Amino acid sequence: MTNLDHLQEYLTIEPGYLSTRSLHGYLLAATSPRPIAFASTISSEGIPNLAPFSFFNVFSSNPPILIFSPARRVHGNTTKHTLENIIQTPEVVINAVSYNIVQQMNLASSEYPEGVNEFEKAGFTQLASDLVHPPRVGESPVQMECEVFEIKPLADEGGSGNLIFCRVVKLHISRAILDEKGYIDPYKMDLVGRMGGNLYSRTSQNSTFEVRKPGIKPGIGVDAFPASVRYSRVLTGNDLGIIGSVEAFPSRDEVVSWWNSNKQIVEGKDLYSLHKAAQIEIYNGNLQQAVQLLMGADIFRNVDHDA
Repeated sequence: MTNLDHLQEYLTIEPGYLSTRSLHGYLLAATSPRPIAFASTISSEGIPNLAPFSFFNVFSSNPPILIFSPARRVHGNTTKHTLENIIQTPEVVINAVSYNIVQQMNLASSEYPEGVNEFEKAGFTQLASDLVHPPRVGESPVQMECEVFEIKPLADEGGSGNLIFCRVVKLHISRAILDEKGYIDPYKMDLVGRMGGNLYSRTSQNSTFEVRKPGIKPGIGVDAFPASVRYSRVLTGNDLGIIGSVEAFPSRDEVVSWWNSNKQIVEGKDLYSLHKAAQIEIYNGNLQQAVQLLMGADIFRNVDHDA
């Protein structure tokens, strides 16, 4: 028995057959939302520059390493002022972008001529850093002073990235975004993320959800369930992932005993209805009862009722 109804038809793309601009659009839309590195740098003449980059993430805690990538421009194959400044002065401040400064950040992304201070153009407060030369964005909720220890060009064509390896040497965190334990409250921070095209995302309570990490002992896995469960027409992939995290099955005797003690729940229900009932228990966090329902349904109702 195999249920492949959830599988999709695919548009298949080989990068070499697309223009860089088209491939760029697909990659960014498929890899989102992405955090934003609002990078402040300084030239050898002491002129600050400020620009956002969404090719960015944290890659190590010990040592604390961030990497972002100012790509070469597709049009004209030129490099950006951020990269040029870092080559001259290998330091950077990574400023977090919250919702209340996203429009100013967008203005700072404009292609201003060399020597223009984006802090002033976008209306940001320029704060002196403690350990590095580039200034910080005063309106940013978190500012990370970094030393650059490696620049790795990926190619020399338009659209090619330049990985900037940054070691964090000091963090500045606004007390206004901390919770009562002194940790960052993501909802107070209200970060934005970059998506495809002109779209951004926001870490508001309506757009976040919790996924609990598996326990120390691995779950039994989806493959351990009988076919009637694995290929159910009711249970979603998320449902299967949740019940697959239980550490052990009840024995057959335990299932039969539970089934006989809960006839008011199972009496008269076909396989489809029992899977629906189990799905509700999964949603409510009652995983053991959901498993009892599913395993009992396989024993007592193991006939195809379009489940």
